[in-house]
Amino acid sequence: MTEQGTHTKRQRTCISCGVTTDKATLMRIVRTPKGTPEFDAGGRAAGRGAYVCSSECFAAAMKKKKLDRALKTTLDSDDYERIAACVASYEREVRE
Repeated sequence: MTEQGTHTKRQRTCISCGVTTDKATLMRIVRTPKGTPEFDAGGRAAGRGAYVCSSECFAAAMKKKKLDRALKTTLDSDDYERIAACVASYEREVRE
């Protein structure tokens, strides 16, 4: 809370480009409690999360293994392809 007693939105940072903004404008990828990496469209799934601001940043994070480090796990090519498809689909839906 701020001094006036109002709540402030928690800021999140894109793991690729470093832009900081409120979490509603970023896309979340989560490592579930079972250890499975998933795209979290609602942004509220249980597990360790990482944020990207665009499909371009997701691709850059994938290339440099930043997502692996942020989620503290190793993603294989199937994981990356599945999540990339979800990120692209989500971006198309948001634009419409």
